[in-house]
Amino acid sequence: SLTAPIGWANSVSTQPRHFVEHVVVRRTGPSAMASFLVARRLLCPASARRLLPCTSPPPSAPAALCWLSTDASPSPPLPVPPLEPTVDPPKKDGASFSAGSGAGGAYRTGQGAASGGRRSGGAGYEEEQQKVLRASLLHVPRMGWSESAMIAGARDVAMSPAIVGAFPRKEAALVEFFMDDCLQQLMDRIDAGEGELLKNLMLTERLSRLVRMRLEMQTPYISKWPQALSIQSQPANVSTSLKQRAVLVDEIWHAAGDAGSDIDWYVKRTVLGGIYSASEVYMLTDNSPEFHDTWTFVNRRIKDALDLQKSYKEV
Repeated sequence: SLTAPIGWANSVSTQPRHFVEHVVVRRTGPSAMASFLVARRLLCPASARRLLPCTSPPPSAPAALCWLSTDASPSPPLPVPPLEPTVDPPKKDGASFSAGSGAGGAYRTGQGAASGGRRSGGAGYEEEQQKVLRASLLHVPRMGWSESAMIAGARDVAMSPAIVGAFPRKEAALVEFFMDDCLQQLMDRIDAGEGELLKNLMLTERLSRLVRMRLEMQTPYISKWPQALSIQSQPANVSTSLKQRAVLVDEIWHAAGDAGSDIDWYVKRTVLGGIYSASEVYMLTDNSPEFHDTWTFVNRRIKDALDLQKSYKEV
């Protein structure tokens, strides 16, 4: 415990005897609370103007107390008032608070605690966003990758157009949703039986078929795809665009049977990514029936790339 005795006891010359009060500062307990107690009133002669010494407490006194006195034999200290016990705040019925969460801790209802926590409302809101984005794709061929298409999609699913304001990057969110949805469709087709058909083809044919399957998903939006490429190339969106294309190329190689993990892993995906992007741009200027020239371009570029890789290994 920490004691801090204070006191200057000075008499006043105009009166023979005076009451002098001094304060003992007491600190005790783990709560580090300071309790200020008036210890005693001392009668002090008018002629004795001096600094009152701090006498040591008797052995029987608490170590936390110290007092001032002019007596030769100091009196025992006043009894220490008991500290008020600390009372924890009452808990609400049916709710528990996670310890250590501080001010940001979250209450869980009894039902939520039994099920591992209350389900976040964000999951349901994401489902609503997906409904709006999926319905918006139907309006892209006419309205483009725009906020107007998203508002029309929200009305189609009986939602307020105000939900479009929840998307921080409206047009980019629509394009990114389309990219993810196309990748999922491609994987579903591979799992549904397309993968078995690929096993009977050569590597170049497998890659060409997978690239064509993915590019064919863009044909309904081909007139508006330059706008999508422009949105993806914006600084705020380019990182997500590159990531989506990297995942797409990786899935194509896996579906084609590539399981390598050496330095060729990066080379293969970089080369195929370049071929896919070049074919995507070529497709925008292709006026042939059913994009026949584009598929020929894809086959030729993939064959050349694999032949070059084979020649490099031979060298």
